[in-house]
Amino acid sequence: DIDECENDFYNGGCVHECINIPGNYRCTCYDGFMLAHDGHNCLDVDECQDNNGGCQQICVNTMGSYECQCKEGFFLSDNQHTCIHRSIEGMNCMNKDHGCAHICRETPKGGVACECRPGFELAKNQKDCKLTCNYGNGGCQHTCDDTDTGPVCGCHQKYALHSDGRTCIEKDEAAIESSEYNATSVADVDKRVKRRLLMETCAVNNGGCDRTCKDTATGVRCSCPVGFTLQPDGKTCKDIDECLVNNGGCDHFCRNTVGSFECSCQKGYKLLTDERTCQDIDECSFERTCDHTCINYPGSFECLCHKGYTLYGLTHCGDIDECSISNGSCDYGCLNTMGSYECVCPPGKKLHWNKKDCVEMVKCLPNAKPAPKAQLVCSKTGGIESCFLSCPSNTLFVPDSENSYTLSCGVPVQQGKAQQKRNATLPSCADSLAPPIKQKARFKIKDAKCHLRPRSKEKTKDSGKQAVLDNCQVTFVNLKCDSSKKKRRGRKSPSKEVSHITAEFEVEMKSEEVSDTCNMDCVRKRMEQKLQTAIKTLRKSINKQQFYIQFSGTEYEVAQKPAKATEGHEACSTGQVLQDGKCVTCSTGTFYSGEHNQCVPCSPGTYQDTEGQLTCEPCPSNDGQGVAGARNVSECGGKSNLIIKGLGQCSPGHYSLDGFKPCRVCPLGTYQPEPGRTLCFPCGGGLVTKYEGAVSFQDCETKVHCSPGHYYNSTTHRCIRCPVGTYQPEFGQNYCITCPGNTSTDFDGSTNVTHCKNQHCGGELGDYTGYIESPNYPGDYPANVECIWNINPPPKRRILIVVPEIFLPIEDECGDVLVMRKSASPTSITTYETCQTYERPIAFTSRSRKLWIQFKSNEGNSGKGFQVPYVTYD
Repeated sequence: DIDECENDFYNGGCVHECINIPGNYRCTCYDGFMLAHDGHNCLDVDECQDNNGGCQQICVNTMGSYECQCKEGFFLSDNQHTCIHRSIEGMNCMNKDHGCAHICRETPKGGVACECRPGFELAKNQKDCKLTCNYGNGGCQHTCDDTDTGPVCGCHQKYALHSDGRTCIEKDEAAIESSEYNATSVADVDKRVKRRLLMETCAVNNGGCDRTCKDTATGVRCSCPVGFTLQPDGKTCKDIDECLVNNGGCDHFCRNTVGSFECSCQKGYKLLTDERTCQDIDECSFERTCDHTCINYPGSFECLCHKGYTLYGLTHCGDIDECSISNGSCDYGCLNTMGSYECVCPPGKKLHWNKKDCVEMVKCLPNAKPAPKAQLVCSKTGGIESCFLSCPSNTLFVPDSENSYTLSCGVPVQQGKAQQKRNATLPSCADSLAPPIKQKARFKIKDAKCHLRPRSKEKTKDSGKQAVLDNCQVTFVNLKCDSSKKKRRGRKSPSKEVSHITAEFEVEMKSEEVSDTCNMDCVRKRMEQKLQTAIKTLRKSINKQQFYIQFSGTEYEVAQKPAKATEGHEACSTGQVLQDGKCVTCSTGTFYSGEHNQCVPCSPGTYQDTEGQLTCEPCPSNDGQGVAGARNVSECGGKSNLIIKGLGQCSPGHYSLDGFKPCRVCPLGTYQPEPGRTLCFPCGGGLVTKYEGAVSFQDCETKVHCSPGHYYNSTTHRCIRCPVGTYQPEFGQNYCITCPGNTSTDFDGSTNVTHCKNQHCGGELGDYTGYIESPNYPGDYPANVECIWNINPPPKRRILIVVPEIFLPIEDECGDVLVMRKSASPTSITTYETCQTYERPIAFTSRSRKLWIQFKSNEGNSGKGFQVPYVTYD
């Protein structure tokens, strides 16, 4: 690019300021001047033409400026526009003789001080005001220089100074003017007049020029404004297409206009103030862009949803109803939850470890031994009762806070929410036939804190002589220990810890104990008494702090008195170890060993799928084989390390009684899409499959192949359109997927989640700021919806609305309309109404103090709609 403005002397031919632009340049004028037709010269603006220059009485135009004057008997006020009636009394600013040329200020002592308007300097007499080049360019048309005697005017090199010392005229005209003043001979003047008459003149037909015409000594001269170029004929002006050279300097799009051009950007970019450069808009920096996670890309962005949720309406996340997708692959019942789902089983059956199949409670799986039971053993040594609770399987340790925790071993008969996370490894092989005996007890330990800590070795040695007082087979125990400080009334005694232990026990009934002499009720009573005796003994042992729980061969104290000297490792809570100065919870596949104070991998034949536990769970097969450090049931069993990858389970198209190998092939007419299952799903309706070991419903030989938006009904053997509120994107399926969250579709037979729309009218209405948005924004709004918003600002406030853009399809003849008016009455004052798309922003104030806003859509076309913010102002 050539910088035409580079030469200060010539200045691109501009008499005031020259601005270089790519491939061109532009002249501008100082305030009080306007650009002449030639695009280079600057002419004085007569400010008095417009509203008398704002002067109250007399306006006088000057070069580059103007000034107001007053009639006799008035003087100009400080604002230099209004006139004040003169008074006579006193030497103050209202007195006509204050003598200030411009502004008069009263001094504290009662005198006056003069000031000048901006651009003037106060003279030595402290009353008069001297003009400088800072005001109206010093009265000069082109250049102005400040000197001691005041501004001196000069002209651009193409011009000469007029005899008035202010105006500039073109040089050839200046020559004529000077020769007219000192005409040497009449003959010269005659020659000049003849030459002028013979030549063209701008007075006739604009001298033949397209645009600007100038009479010069050598004839007319045509010129063109900026953005046009003079053609070789010297008369015609042609628009310059700036976009042909280097795309006009535009980053993205260049559009030529008459005399100029415009740059614009691709969607997702904004034009910077240089009107050339395009910058990516970071949509993720805005509030409300995405419900869950937002990722910005050049020119665009993407929203992602958390697991168990799916995207709808471009930016929103709704819970997936997994139960609508082939019943969540559940064997029996399916229960949808936010972000997840659960399979449920009928009474008498329980959930298999794969969390989907239902298996008999009573029957044992082949080669599965019963999970070892919890045992409560109490013994008496030297007159002191001490009790042990051993937890060999199905244990869960949850530290609730620093000094409270929950612990459970075994599987309750009716599982509460807490236990749903950890189901029994496998159905136990007990033949229990009656509901268990349940007892709840609450114990209190003084001066002790709830910490599950390994019992020290010295204490363990004492309990050599064990006289078993009771051996209670417990199916389930739930222990909660909670400590709180109690303030005592005595002044000096410090506050003491009090720990509360709540224990729930379930003891099973044994059928072998029922005999002719003692029936079922009798056995129940016996067991209840047995459990009550055990609880009494337990209370004694807890009072003497002789109650321990055993995990993986290590005994733990339930709660203990504060130790005098804390050992180093006690800085971390149970289930955690110190690593690089930080407490780290033992990971899955390992357990916390109190004996060694470290995380130990689960031995082969056991697994652990929860962090921070004190023992590992026995594997279903209980044969002690498998890998060490198994992180879940599927890593159990088998002799090969490949099992970690889940290869010990039956593959899709196969099944077995426990979901592990050896497996059987799904017979004809059934299919199985998942690994590790105990059953195959029937095609239904007497349909067969093309081959054994089928892995999806599409392998079933249906009468017709259903297209997306339909599902196959195996009873009627027909394809049925997915009902409203559901969709199906794939071919040949036997189900429709329910729309996520609280969305629905406008019609049946939907093929995509994008057809699922939120019906909720969006927005937040605040007293000072707020917004409204069409349902499902920025996705397409639903059909046949009506939204009404009422904005009622606080007293003395009005509403300013901004419509950044609005998308309503014009094809359906104003079927979708947004209207804003004073009230619901159709005759009330309307502020804004539209039924079509406008991509350019518009802002307006409401014509009434309150606003009633309505949006209505019909069943026809749909669009993105709108998000309209507002503020209220005083």
